[in-house]
Amino acid sequence: MAAINNDWLDYLNDEFKKPYYKELYTKVNNEYSQQVIYPPADDIFNAYHLTPLSKVKVVIIGQDPYHNVGQAHGLCFSVKPKVDIPPSLVNIYKELNDDLGCKIPNNGYLVKWAKQGALMLNSVLTVRAHMANSHKGFGWEKFTDATIEALNKQDRPIVYLLWGKPAQDKAKCVNNPKHLLLKAPHPSPLSAYRGFLGCKHFSQANEFLVKNGLAPIDWQIEDV
Repeated sequence: MAAINNDWLDYLNDEFKKPYYKELYTKVNNEYSQQVIYPPADDIFNAYHLTPLSKVKVVIIGQDPYHNVGQAHGLCFSVKPKVDIPPSLVNIYKELNDDLGCKIPNNGYLVKWAKQGALMLNSVLTVRAHMANSHKGFGWEKFTDATIEALNKQDRPIVYLLWGKPAQDKAKCVNNPKHLLLKAPHPSPLSAYRGFLGCKHFSQANEFLVKNGLAPIDWQIEDV
């Protein structure tokens, strides 16, 4: 696993020393040596690498990485260029189009969001090929709870887009009055029609940022 080496380390360094993390590290290493695991090991912490703690303005939380070939690269909901856009991201793009008029792009590569301060975090950071949620309970949940707790300590406005139950479970880690929690069903085709489509979270997030003197996120993903 590529180590975290930016300002996240100040808050997460102690986690790496805890018994649960040592057990998690061993389990995950064994999985990589014996199974096909996504994302590639060097991409596990890409969300942290691309969005330093000091730059986080928006937090988007997914469940666990995509589990098909070539999709996952360490950012929730994002896939590499030239990979088919997964169904949940299709619905995210539909909502962006309806909410902010964003053109629906020909790819699902969301690095642009991460570089603007959107932390694209999965609750669980690894998965066995073709087995969704297969690393649930390994210990990643504790690590990503610690991530949200670090964000909760930041004395500045941050908005959380919490889609579906695993994401909303993280709300227990947030009680900072400067932060905004926005909740909706998951954008999966199974649940998007129950309130994700029409939630207008993207415009609400930008309104919150602007009201607090911060630059809004440019949500438009360009074609490749």
